[in-house]
Amino acid sequence: MVRSYKMARSIFLSLLSAIFMIFLPGVCLAENQSAEISNGDVKIGVLTDMSGVYKNVAGPGVKIAAEMAIEDFGGTVLGKPIKLISADHQNKPDVGSSIARRWIDSDKVDMIAGLADSAVALAVQKLASEKDVITMAAGAGSSDLTEKGCTRFGIHYVFDTYSLTVGTAKAIYNGGGHSWFFITADYAFGHSLQDNATKVIEKLGGKVVGSADAPLGTTDFMSYIIQAKNSGADVIALANAGGDTVNAIKQAHELRITDDGQKLAGLMVFLTTTKALGLEIAQGLEYNTGFYWNRTPESHKWSERFFKRHGAMPTMAQAGVYSATLTYLKAVKKAHTDEASAVRKVLGEMKIHDMFTDNGYIRPNGRMVHDMYLVRVKSPSQSSGPWDLAEVIKTIPGDEAFIPLDKSTCPLLHKKS
Repeated sequence: MVRSYKMARSIFLSLLSAIFMIFLPGVCLAENQSAEISNGDVKIGVLTDMSGVYKNVAGPGVKIAAEMAIEDFGGTVLGKPIKLISADHQNKPDVGSSIARRWIDSDKVDMIAGLADSAVALAVQKLASEKDVITMAAGAGSSDLTEKGCTRFGIHYVFDTYSLTVGTAKAIYNGGGHSWFFITADYAFGHSLQDNATKVIEKLGGKVVGSADAPLGTTDFMSYIIQAKNSGADVIALANAGGDTVNAIKQAHELRITDDGQKLAGLMVFLTTTKALGLEIAQGLEYNTGFYWNRTPESHKWSERFFKRHGAMPTMAQAGVYSATLTYLKAVKKAHTDEASAVRKVLGEMKIHDMFTDNGYIRPNGRMVHDMYLVRVKSPSQSSGPWDLAEVIKTIPGDEAFIPLDKSTCPLLHKKS
């Protein structure tokens, strides 16, 4: 009797185990996947300019965008919590590197996003890749991030100095702007922007007649503008961004530069730049952007959500951090791990479709390729509301907007196998 009972019990447990394996494989898989998350969570660090000239371009809005991405993803990945930390790099490479090092070594950060300011982005990208941590720069512009400064785990997400000039310089040249004078932010981003714009201008048949370097955070641009005016150039080009661009355009307006026939070109203009200038001053200004809040129903809907939390419509840097964070989390889920090599491999295989881009993908050199948009600032009479500031007049396909891969100087692409 006892023997029969034990035999029956053994058969029952075997059947139950078989049924469990057939109908509940997802439970075992989820447990295996969760075990691949290091340190019990996935931790993302948002490192950007929170208080300087780029605070309205990136700033606290970048953290909000990352928070929204984590919430929209569900707050967990592979059964483990997603955590977010943030810091202000103060536009100083040494400060940014110090924070990144502490995050990686002590706080066990898995991915660093944001990185407005090219000098900071280049320094942090190099450090993070040496420590097998992915970076997703969504506010820096220097094309060096995916060219001579490219790294295994560095991704450049939103725009670069090449993509910013392709549409703008060509449109201005075709409108009669054949000779150019640059007022350039005196650091990596500004020089990269001028260099890329110069290549486009000279390829079109134009020429650069002069330039002046202005320190980051300059408040008085009058002497630079007068020098540019006296050069006789058709176009005075501003190779700067954020508060620097706002100050330069306002002072150029005070000097009535355009009244004498010279054109003013902002090569790095954000939505908040236009807002700060006001339509009376900025109307008619054309510039390239990676995102405009009212371009599609999806971008409009997401931007309205962002506005309720931030009090302003998103810049392309802020929208880019949302997309980058969401894309990273999708890659972690698909890779079944937060290990950098596995996640980077998946990122290189993904097609990115969200409110930021319809057709994005990441190249081997780290460049996230997507369409760029040439927009024109509206006049006060054309605007229907406080944030109805511009209209998209041309879409530049991603493969045209960014440096062709076969022209890239990224050392990773030319290593001998």
